[in-house]
Amino acid sequence: MTEWISPQPTPDPVAPAGAAPLVLATEITAQLSVQLSHVRLHGYRSPGPQRPASGRRRPSSGPGGAPDGAAPTLVAVAHGSRDPRALPTVRALLDRVRALRPDLPVRLGHIELNRPRLADVLAELSGRTVLVPLLFGHGYHVTHDLPAALAAAPHLDGTVAAPLGPHSLLVEALYGRLLEAGFPEAPARARTAVVLASAGSRAARSGEDTARLARLLSARLGGVPVLPAFASAAAPTVPEAVRLLTARGYDRIALASCFTAPGRFAAECAAHAPGAAAAPLGDHPALARLVLHRYDEAVARVSGHAPAPAHHRALAPAHG
Repeated sequence: MTEWISPQPTPDPVAPAGAAPLVLATEITAQLSVQLSHVRLHGYRSPGPQRPASGRRRPSSGPGGAPDGAAPTLVAVAHGSRDPRALPTVRALLDRVRALRPDLPVRLGHIELNRPRLADVLAELSGRTVLVPLLFGHGYHVTHDLPAALAAAPHLDGTVAAPLGPHSLLVEALYGRLLEAGFPEAPARARTAVVLASAGSRAARSGEDTARLARLLSARLGGVPVLPAFASAAAPTVPEAVRLLTARGYDRIALASCFTAPGRFAAECAAHAPGAAAAPLGDHPALARLVLHRYDEAVARVSGHAPAPAHHRALAPAHG
């Protein structure tokens, strides 16, 4: 059996710069998710039971997975954190996802630090599975760790969805959290700027994702400058970004927190904010819709209802 694994999913086209197109894209995406919730996925089929190395026949579905013809299981993949607030926050996000799509099987797996671990969740499942990373760019976890996790679970037919960023729905979640933190709806553009804080990655493509997200958020804020900054592995750091913006004459600097849940990186970034510091995105409604949108994209691609990315490649497990 050949696993269908997309190591580096291609982000969808994002709306042109400007607040109005971003809002329109958000509404279109929300309507698409609602419509897809009523679609039976006939094109999403298992190649059928095969004999694994042990000689036993492997069923195409089972108690831990979706039966044939049902929606593939959505496995949301969080990084994990020692912060005790992190796990309840991620669970609240997935509760919102389930409320939007009640019939969809949704599970949670962590890369590290928290349980359940992703490998344990995959071991319990069978049939069709979509891993949706609760991560915001094409860093190592998305491009290597998640495809490797599926390759180590040859009993599954699985794929990795695109990361959550960049996308207009993510912009709406960031914008909403900024407003909640006291950011003005009509800021003084000559004096106001935003630092977009995220975890950081050595992967060049991840940095490009964050830079693109910063441009989209700037457009949503009516042209307010947005400068990316990182908690680790990339530059500038939040203090460096603040100093750079201050040197340019901005004295009202807010921080947008591009983190799913509270944790060490989010707290360290917020501590360096000279002005309003937005909370992590948590269970923001736009983020829940984005999780479903990434799932729907992956299902459509694998079912043949959307073209596969040019760099898509299948990884064949050893059992063939």
